[in-house]
Amino acid sequence: MAGFIERNGLLTTAYRDAVQNVLQQIEQADIRMIRLSWPDQYGLLRGKMLSVAALKSAFSSGSEITMAPFFFDTASAIVFNPFQAGGGFGDSELSGSPNVVMVPDPTTFRILPWADRTGWMLADLYMRSGKPFALSPRAILKKALQEASDMGYEFKAGLEVEWYLTRIVDPCLEPETLGGHGTPAAPPKVMPVAKGYSYLLENHLDEVEPLMSTIRDHVLALGMPLRSIEDELAPSQMETTFDVMSGMNVADTMVLFRNAVKQICRRNGYLASFMCKPKIAGFYASGWHLHQSLNDKITGTNLFVPTGNDALSPTGLSYVAGLLEHAGPASSFTTPTINGYRRRRPYSLAPDRMTWGIDNRAAMARVISAPGDNASRVENRAGEPAANPYLYLASQIFAGLDGIRRQLDPGQPVESPYESSVSSLPVNLSQALDALESSSFYREAFGDKFIDYWLHLRRSEWQRFVAAEGEVDMQQDEVTEWEHREYFELM
Repeated sequence: MAGFIERNGLLTTAYRDAVQNVLQQIEQADIRMIRLSWPDQYGLLRGKMLSVAALKSAFSSGSEITMAPFFFDTASAIVFNPFQAGGGFGDSELSGSPNVVMVPDPTTFRILPWADRTGWMLADLYMRSGKPFALSPRAILKKALQEASDMGYEFKAGLEVEWYLTRIVDPCLEPETLGGHGTPAAPPKVMPVAKGYSYLLENHLDEVEPLMSTIRDHVLALGMPLRSIEDELAPSQMETTFDVMSGMNVADTMVLFRNAVKQICRRNGYLASFMCKPKIAGFYASGWHLHQSLNDKITGTNLFVPTGNDALSPTGLSYVAGLLEHAGPASSFTTPTINGYRRRRPYSLAPDRMTWGIDNRAAMARVISAPGDNASRVENRAGEPAANPYLYLASQIFAGLDGIRRQLDPGQPVESPYESSVSSLPVNLSQALDALESSSFYREAFGDKFIDYWLHLRRSEWQRFVAAEGEVDMQQDEVTEWEHREYFELM
């Protein structure tokens, strides 16, 4: 009898070949367990460990798992009631917290160098009826990449990610600190591992080299195209960059990188956090800058390369115009946490309005290009490192393609972005969600079901914050204990 994967038209020759390759690697490396995971609504990985025998079965029939994590917000508060009609989503298939089916993606298989005889693989989620799971961020990115392909493009991107490396001094595991639904556990107490403010100082890099060399070795063993490790401005603030990648591999690499860094650090007595701005004295806001371009999918030519005195090709300029056109509604995807809006301050090397400029780090869209330079690209500097990679990338692709389709003009580049009269980016999560709710564009791109879900989910998070802290000016007031407890260890 045909299994779930074959019955639903997912069993291709390429899939069979990839499965055989994975099984050979498992046998050669004497792998005992495989972590089969899927990225949730926050870009965090959920799943379970399968034996080799169970994985072989999953390659045919999939592996069922509860969809329950989609009911929860960042504090594991139950936002949707699974036991009412439609499970709180208005969908009879989602009543009662049903199982969904994990379909392994064998092209993502890795052997984890820090875990004993352990493999790792991503999965796509499907309903038991065979329909793709509508709330899956990876499915939304697949849709965006398919739209780009249909227009003749291949999406390319490079990662530039800032994060914090700290040493744990107290794990805070007393029973009264463990939290519950709607109350995050107290994060560990930590201390910085190096001084700050001497930006790019080699001596600071050397202070953290013993641990960073371990991270480096494991990241390279996983096949990630590591490009650089840098000492950022604040104490214990690191920056890691990766070479250009294609499509889904960009997002898959980001989720694996974040998990790898957090797990390696924790095993060695450290805590790595991709929270934007922790509540620790001297810590500055971190960003995730996404470098992006489009290639001709047939020839591989970078279609953003300019000629003459232009900043980018006409295709590239229209792509930039699309990013600017939809920057407000995209904000809760580039900057989804409450804490992420701590970055949006003038004269902070982070954007606070919808501008573009030529090699200008104050602009939201920083164009880096030269005639004949195949690395010509646009860098969106609005993102935070805790963003869901699949939603962040999808928001960019859909927006950029819309700019190309409509031949939008971004106008003239600005030299003083913080003094520009153009529209400001949303200054808090509530404003960002309001902008998204009024966007028919993203509703069509992401689907009604997901947008309704996302708005309700993130507004619940905002409401808990306001109930605890009142109205807070994210550009002026200090980071709250609520934010630190909510995000520091989780993200």
